[in-house]
Formats: sequence, structure tokens, C-alpha cells
Amino acid sequence: MSIYGDYIKSVIRTVPDWPEPGVNFRDITPLLQNSAAFRKLIDSFVHRYQEMNLDAIASIDARGFIIGAPLAYELGCSFVPVRKKGKLPFKTISETYTLEYGHSEVELHSDAFQKNDRILLMDDLIATGGTMLAAANLIQRSGGQVVETATIIDLPELGGAQKIRDAGFGVFAVCSFTEDE
Repeated sequence: MSIYGDYIKSVIRTVPDWPEPGVNFRDITPLLQNSAAFRKLIDSFVHRYQEMNLDAIASIDARGFIIGAPLAYELGCSFVPVRKKGKLPFKTISETYTLEYGHSEVELHSDAFQKNDRILLMDDLIATGGTMLAAANLIQRSGGQVVETATIIDLPELGGAQKIRDAGFGVFAVCSFTEDE
């Protein structure tokens, strides 16, 4: 966790029973609207990664872009979007992953990385870990090396972060929520 983890967690809004009954949605909108909190969020990532010699930040569509782009700027490295299928205009590679009810696919440009580029993979939240693992697999297939996966929020009870660790990737979360928080 970040030194600002408790503060950032306090700014995130929990919306009960959305998008369906029994789900506590973690809304990062208040975090983005609060300039001091947003700065602390980005600083949390900057302080962790500033000496890791990263070549690129790869962020997952779409909320991952909100944190990935300013972090890439601050670290002086490139930004690479990992998009939902059909959103990128050039030659792509894709990876399918399983959802609770069906499948989905993410993709990136086939020329996004050079062999052995050091990549930080980011998203706003880790739930079951499927999207993050699919994106990590894409990065590796394209020749990049995933240095770590990073997120604002981890939902540990859903097992995604552990699944990502079990696949051999490090996980950093600024804060985490249990179901009853």
C-alpha cells in the first residue's frame, strides 16, 4: 500500500447495490474530482516507480488511462493503451479472457513494444484479475517484460491479485476494500 493509501481510500465512494443488488461499486470519481487526492494518487505511483527504469506504462481501457497517462508523463516514458477489441486502428494482437458470463477480448498495437521493454501494467481496480492477466499476456507476446501490475483498488476477496501473483506477476495496490467496507 501507498503512504497515502488510507487517505485515498477515504475519498473513494462506495455505491451499494450497483450495478446490481449485493454489489458495492467502488467509484473513483470523487478521487478524480479532488485535486489534492488525485495528486497524492499519482504521486503514490511516481514514488514507487521513479527508479525502476520503465520504458512504458500500459494501461487498460478506459479508467486505467486516467492514471496511466499522467504517470507516463511524470516518469518520462511512453504510454500504451490496452483497448477493448475493435478500438485500435492499426495491426493488433489480441487476448481473450473469461468473464463470469462469457468472454471478452483486449488488444494492443502489434508494434507497441520493443523486445525486452520494461512495462508497468495499470488499471483502476483488480477484481477477478482476468483483464489484467490478459493484458500481461499480450505484453509478453509482443516482446515486453511486465515489471509489475499496479492499481488504485484491490478487492482481495475476489482473488484477482492472488491469481495475478500466482501467474508470476507482482501486484501493487494503493488501497484495498473488503466486501463489508
